[in-house]
Amino acid sequence: MNRIGIPNSVQLTESFLVVIANAIIAILTIGGQQLFSFFTFSCPCHVGQNLIYGLAFLGVPALILLVVGYALNNQTWRLVTGKSSPFQDDTTPNRLLQCKLICFVLCSITGRALVAPVTWLAVTLINGSYYVCAMSEYVSVHYYGANPNVTDSERQRILAEFPCSQLVPPELTRARDEVILLLRYQSQVAGWLLIAVVVITVFLSYCLASCFSPLSFLHFRYWSSYVHNEQELFDEATDQHSRLYAMQHVRKFFGFVPGSENVKEIRIPSLREWQAISGLAFLKRVDEEHYDYSLLHDWALKETVNGKYLKTDEDPVIRTQP
Repeated sequence: MNRIGIPNSVQLTESFLVVIANAIIAILTIGGQQLFSFFTFSCPCHVGQNLIYGLAFLGVPALILLVVGYALNNQTWRLVTGKSSPFQDDTTPNRLLQCKLICFVLCSITGRALVAPVTWLAVTLINGSYYVCAMSEYVSVHYYGANPNVTDSERQRILAEFPCSQLVPPELTRARDEVILLLRYQSQVAGWLLIAVVVITVFLSYCLASCFSPLSFLHFRYWSSYVHNEQELFDEATDQHSRLYAMQHVRKFFGFVPGSENVKEIRIPSLREWQAISGLAFLKRVDEEHYDYSLLHDWALKETVNGKYLKTDEDPVIRTQP
């Protein structure tokens, strides 16, 4: 049983949650790819444009998904945030160990970020439409044998039109079908090879990570559970601590604590005080160890408690408190 009475056997481990998250990302990517192809993809069927168009639809979404995968991973920002701080050198005495840790975290982040782009590439290759469009004009010329007197440029133009069936002459329909089947074969084989390589790489990576782990299997499970629980407790404490700290500054400005039932008087801020807490704000360093987090925070630390107060159970006559 854990600290709130829930059996540990019914709690999902972090690894299982990662698998579920990756599966959801893959399913959403597959659905998005199908919709994307249906509504937006239309091969230009023109020499020199097919390759660029097909590769753009194949690679650019994958690149965008990769960047989004990095951006949505909290570990990315935990790795890069504050690295230029002068206090960073004091917290990393062992450079070699720090480099190893950074490489490990980068591999972990990259592995998760690659789920969506690899899924996109695999699905689009298995579908074959993008590959057919991109590579049609580069198929071997023996697929066009109706007229041996056709120039190479004319032959390439005709091959570039093969993805668009309405542009192909009736006498070249069979040649077109052969070209499309060949390109789809190549694309689908490449897609399944990509899936196989990724699956084998992921499996071997987990095996190697387990082999070189200094922890035993049960000890590793305990460590994973500890890190998960520590992060949950830290998040809870962070929320409560920041709320209590901010409450002190709000109480100083308005004269009461938000949510209080028996508020007997409130403070009336002056025009100068409203101006002091308004506007844009950023972190303000007050000494070597501390920052002001907002304009209200800065005001609360500098100003003394004085001003005008109003009794809530009396007539609205404002009194000044020295």
